[in-house]
Amino acid sequence: MGTSVQVTPLSGVYSENPLCYLLSIDGFNFLMDCGWNDLCDPNLLQPLSRVSSTIDAVLLSHPDILHIGALPYAIKHLELSAPVYATEPVYRLGLLTMYDYYLSRRQVSDFDAFTLDDIDSAFQNVTRLTYSQNYHLSDKGEGIVIAPHVAGHLLGGTVWKITKDGEEVVYAVDINHRKERHLNGTVLESFVRPAVLITDAYNALNNQLYKRQRDQEFLDAILKVLRANGNVLLPVDTAGRVLELLLLLEQYWAQHHLTYPIFFLTNVSTSTIDYVKSFLEWMSDSIAKSFEQTRDNAFLLNFIMYAKRGLGAAIGHITLIINKSELETIPDTPKVVLASMASLEVGFSHDIFIDWATDARNLVLFAERGQFGTLARMLQVDPPPKAVKVIVSKRVPLAGDELKAYEEEQERVKNEAALKASLNKEKLRTSQGPDANTGDPMVIDASSCHISADAAASRSGGFRDIFIDGFVPPAASIAPMFPFFGGSGEWDDYGEVINPVDYIIKVEDMDGALAQGFGGDLEGKFDEGSAHLLLDTTPSKIVSTEMTVQVKCSLVYMDFEGRSDGRSVKSIIAHVAPLKLVLVHGSAEATEHLKEHCSKHVCPHVYAPQIEETIDVTSDLCAYKVQLSEKLMSSVLFKKLGDYEISWIDAEIGKTNDMLTLLPLSSTPPTHKCVLVGDLKLADFKQFLASKGIQVSIFTFGSLRAREQVMVRICALMTPGYLQQSLIDSPLDFDFKKVPNLLYKQCTKLGQARAYKL
Repeated sequence: MGTSVQVTPLSGVYSENPLCYLLSIDGFNFLMDCGWNDLCDPNLLQPLSRVSSTIDAVLLSHPDILHIGALPYAIKHLELSAPVYATEPVYRLGLLTMYDYYLSRRQVSDFDAFTLDDIDSAFQNVTRLTYSQNYHLSDKGEGIVIAPHVAGHLLGGTVWKITKDGEEVVYAVDINHRKERHLNGTVLESFVRPAVLITDAYNALNNQLYKRQRDQEFLDAILKVLRANGNVLLPVDTAGRVLELLLLLEQYWAQHHLTYPIFFLTNVSTSTIDYVKSFLEWMSDSIAKSFEQTRDNAFLLNFIMYAKRGLGAAIGHITLIINKSELETIPDTPKVVLASMASLEVGFSHDIFIDWATDARNLVLFAERGQFGTLARMLQVDPPPKAVKVIVSKRVPLAGDELKAYEEEQERVKNEAALKASLNKEKLRTSQGPDANTGDPMVIDASSCHISADAAASRSGGFRDIFIDGFVPPAASIAPMFPFFGGSGEWDDYGEVINPVDYIIKVEDMDGALAQGFGGDLEGKFDEGSAHLLLDTTPSKIVSTEMTVQVKCSLVYMDFEGRSDGRSVKSIIAHVAPLKLVLVHGSAEATEHLKEHCSKHVCPHVYAPQIEETIDVTSDLCAYKVQLSEKLMSSVLFKKLGDYEISWIDAEIGKTNDMLTLLPLSSTPPTHKCVLVGDLKLADFKQFLASKGIQVSIFTFGSLRAREQVMVRICALMTPGYLQQSLIDSPLDFDFKKVPNLLYKQCTKLGQARAYKL
């Protein structure tokens, strides 16, 4: 049998709930993502709580709440202690996302699911990997290799490839094949027949507009409102898809010399941009090339300036602000505000929506589908509601009797803590008993006070930490100082024994340290506005009221989620051609639709498990380890293919020292057909023919025509990377061998290709 593989969904199947899945490979348990929703529903984490103590490693794919939101909670409350793996952007931007979410919650509630310290503890031990880096696990995971690859959805977003004994398990959720302004498309299509592919059905029923058409409609909708003296609110995430929107707006504003102010408002907006501008190697090829040639950083603050408090609108197109009060100081002019959170449940977007919803001139433009049960999803229904009920909460200082009661309670708690500490110390002292090597270093026996200092020092071990030179305590004295009862320590000939580990400052602790200062952005620090909430120790309480908001503003949804649509997902899955397919994260309708399609056109083994349903997707193939004999290798001729060298081998299996070995054939090897290795694309071949002076005039699906004479048809590309059959039609008077020879140059040839002239 092959490598044992089991998949158990813990959340996010047959629904759009957060993503969280248990993947077991030969008994090694991976937790694939650890998401939560903006409502922080604890019921969603019940399946995770039952298996969290058995997790051996956590793999994070994207830096948003749906993929990492429950990680601090799981580590604090659910006994999740496994190492965590992610790319550098997922680690950094995920940390900022959790900071922003926590601060948004704390401003309107006594949020206690986790704290900022819990967030730091969850992220400080994350192992950061680069794209295509093969990381070999050890101990229980010996033999397992994990590698992150480009997903194309968010900055640092990951398709995880897990390899064991030559079999590949690919976890690819929220992928995007389109190349965008700041991101390359996914590399999932480069994978060839993995044993198991785990992917989502989120967009299986959706088709998208062309990118240029979508962008133009997006900009037209915004400008129409601005020119009518209205305001535009874009509820966005903290550090994910908002980056694409920022680049789109900044570039358009710069090209058309527009003066309408744009604001990016989150608790960590300045930190977000500061980090993003250092992640150029994780972005699109165009951004990296621009930086190499002109040192032009798309996220440097050429047009994105920091707001100066009290000075009104900042110079530039996009202003980064971290407090809603700064927005209120701006003159009443048409403006665009990108504010977190995208769900409108909490955060600055929630407050701004309440302020602007009653004005018919304004627009709320959703760039992604809201989570189920949130205000954003409620507003995206067709037709939209004319009024919605919202909870308005704010934190107010305590006063009067409430303040007095609070102070009395704090004093009582303080006294109880002091009394408990004193009792524990006395209990510890009495439980230690007399010890010849240790004693109370500050208590002196009055009966021996007239002996010499040297003798006293030699007789009493309690004076080991006090150097007495010519000082004899008075007869009436009890202690040279106030009584002190310290813990007993071990001693040797050189003094008290210390533990060197207590004096080591870990680099990880310094890197993730929180509250070492405020106002500078990370390492582990906050922006000034966010820090104010933490440093303000004034006793306060949350006051909440329910109100009805009349929705008179325009509500528009445009798909800027950065996910492949249904047609593209089907094409990518067919191209990858996995042996077994597992579908997760999507509505029931979308999941069943994609399951039915893939069962007919991709592979017969398609699974869509329910929550906590374990499916066995172990490969039906048998895997063996063999070694190549030296005699066989001496006769092999290799050909270069990219970074690899390949060859065709005819051999027979034998045994050498109880090890399976490939040996040279004892008889004449049989002939075999030519094998062309490569992934021929007609679009690339068309350009290659043009470079050789053969102009292609007609280009249709699956074929191209050159000089109105030669027709090249790709009849089968069912196995990616291998050209299975191509047909070339031409008249008798044409140089028949020319096009086939050019065609063969696009592939690596193993054997002799044959062209037949009829």
